[in-house]
Amino acid sequence: MQNSKITHISFISRLSLGFLFLYHGLVPKILWLSPVETHLVSLSGIDFPANIISLLAGVSEIFLGFSVIFFRKSIIPVYIAVVVLLLLLLFVGLVSPKYLVEAFNPVTTNILGPGLCYLIWFAHKSEKF
Repeated sequence: MQNSKITHISFISRLSLGFLFLYHGLVPKILWLSPVETHLVSLSGIDFPANIISLLAGVSEIFLGFSVIFFRKSIIPVYIAVVVLLLLLLFVGLVSPKYLVEAFNPVTTNILGPGLCYLIWFAHKSEKF
């Protein structure tokens, strides 16, 4: 595969994965606190107000999204992203599996995200050689 194609795959995958974290950090956690977010925070056992936890989680997701997009020479944000996505999916599956069968559920997001991580990892590995 040509290096320019690999670079293009990496760029589009990073933009897509970064957007996933930017959107989910900003919209349902900061701009319009989702009832699902507050419910999941209450199920987590963290004894802190859901709006504060959601704000911190949202800021963290936004930081991760920007890191994935702008730290293109580093694969570390991508590894963090895949771990976060899989752990969040596992968490939802354990504490409130009803969300896994709802419309617009976390299964699609949290499985497609690691797919993008794989494409970024593959491109990163290919660009090194």
